[in-house]
Amino acid sequence: MTHSNSRYVSHLTRNTLALILAGGKGSRLFELTKKQAKPALHFGGKFRVIDFPLSNCVNSGIKQIGVMTHYRAHSLIRHIARGWGHLNRDLGEFVELMPAWHKDSACGYEGTANALYQHIEFIRELAPDYVLVLAGDHVYKMDYADMLAQHAESGADMTVSCIEVPIAEAANTLGVMCIDKHNRISHFYEKPAEPCPLNDKAGYTLASMGNYVFNTEFLIEQLLKDAKNPQSEHDFGKDIIPASIENNQVMAFRFHDVEDHLKPYWRDIGTLDSFWLANMDLVSVSPELNMYDEDWPIWTHQKQAPPAKFVFNDVDRRGYAVDSTVSGGCIISGAAINKSLLFSDVRVNSYSRIEEALILPKVTIGRHVNIKRAIIDSGCNIPDGMTIGIDHQADIARGFRMSNKGVVLVTPCMLAR
Repeated sequence: MTHSNSRYVSHLTRNTLALILAGGKGSRLFELTKKQAKPALHFGGKFRVIDFPLSNCVNSGIKQIGVMTHYRAHSLIRHIARGWGHLNRDLGEFVELMPAWHKDSACGYEGTANALYQHIEFIRELAPDYVLVLAGDHVYKMDYADMLAQHAESGADMTVSCIEVPIAEAANTLGVMCIDKHNRISHFYEKPAEPCPLNDKAGYTLASMGNYVFNTEFLIEQLLKDAKNPQSEHDFGKDIIPASIENNQVMAFRFHDVEDHLKPYWRDIGTLDSFWLANMDLVSVSPELNMYDEDWPIWTHQKQAPPAKFVFNDVDRRGYAVDSTVSGGCIISGAAINKSLLFSDVRVNSYSRIEEALILPKVTIGRHVNIKRAIIDSGCNIPDGMTIGIDHQADIARGFRMSNKGVVLVTPCMLAR
């Protein structure tokens, strides 16, 4: 990732409004998003998914930010109110919560484009030079100033942030685009079965990251036009981008790591398996996502908890954790933790073994418990002697959910049944 610090770039970021689409239902995460929106999911031991686009904005110098909430927004609103109220409104800095409100919409937002349309007067009132539209449910670190600089220099009306993805991974999953040698987008396809290949990288296609830069007046024109179209689904990928390409300058920003020449880190944690894998990657010796980067910190709100505690050092009752991440407020009492990630206020009692597991906040695990390749949801109380992830047939019989790749999800409701 590169860092843009020139006066030219600071002028661009100062005159940019960021709008984060944070109403995602996350239906493929099943019970994890039954009571909260996907951007509110816990991630990485102490963060929420929404913290990544918010931190990217602040670190990029963009400090006028609107967060558009919709589905099950309570925990997301509470988190933003607690953790993101530090910007200085006297200097024009803010993180504004923007719920659905339009009088003609009985069900809140009707699509990603409709979310912006409902707040079109807010955009007009602020009158920024550029509007940066961001997905609120992806995990990555990115300097948006680089995309803004390319957008301004190219004279584009709209710029789409893209990432190179193997064709097999993008098929039926991601929005992809075809580009010319100048990175101008000629075609955009929403989740095609056969994505168009890149001419300069065999076997890869260019996939949308769900992030866009608009010239403000152009955005308003497109939103008004889309709102009048009865055939539209009011979605950026399905409607706004395809309609804009033919007669306007729509460019692709190819997100890459210029300094290290590495494939950039970007994860859509939209399934149980991808959510588990992205968290588990953080306990590796050299994870792809560097959470220890002091130059690009991820900001959040966290409870003021005591340090993690490990007790008992008997041969058969030793409290320890290896190749793991353990957050504040955790007590490991005579239990063994291996290749796992424990969020805050987790207690694991004696003679238990946790391996390749993601333990969300406020979980209590009894004695003689054996857990492997699992996600234990917030508030679970795992009874003594229970095994999870060892016998999949037994897990299914208990009513636990099994992912496509054999990761077990356990929630308090499942335990109650």
